[in-house]
Amino acid sequence: MDFIYESNRIYKADDTNKVIAEVTFPKISDIGVSDATVNLNHTFVDKSLRGQGIAGKLMEALATRLRKENKKAILTCPYAIDWFEKHTEYSDILANRED
Repeated sequence: MDFIYESNRIYKADDTNKVIAEVTFPKISDIGVSDATVNLNHTFVDKSLRGQGIAGKLMEALATRLRKENKKAILTCPYAIDWFEKHTEYSDILANRED
């Protein structure tokens, strides 16, 4: 699946430009958190695509991008928290609040 990459989100739109899948990850500027840290705060997949592994593909695309850009993620999205618990091979991109 071809995704569209923006500075703080990765998404897929249909032929009418309606967003049908996305993950958002705004940069965090909290004290004690590096500039290279994002908040993985939202994952969405349209009901027409559910059950096809699209959310997982979004997570993999995000993980690959964060590794390439030397960024870390704090997880606040429930889906992302669950996904990263099951995919420990990507634990290197997870940040602690103390980082």
